Amino acid sequence: MTNSASQGSEPILTFEGKRYDLNRLPEELKELVKGMQVADAQLRMHEDTLKVLAVGRQSMAKQLNEKLKGVAPMPDAK
Repeated sequence: MTNSASQGSEPILTFEGKRYDLNRLPEELKELVKGMQVADAQLRMHEDTLKVLAVGRQSMAKQLNEKLKGVAPMPDAK
């Protein structure tokens, strides 16, 4: 789903390969489009949050690895 409007032109909704004049859609459909836009924005935000958490976790793993170099591990169990 894309919603595009360049300056001075009518907003167009492109959904499943078809184009629609957003201004001519019933209010119920306009609200659905707005809801999908909010959901898309939330998904992008949470994807970015996951990326930040993954980078932080990698950094902590590197720090842990460095600090464990000075600690003797337990012997392997047999």
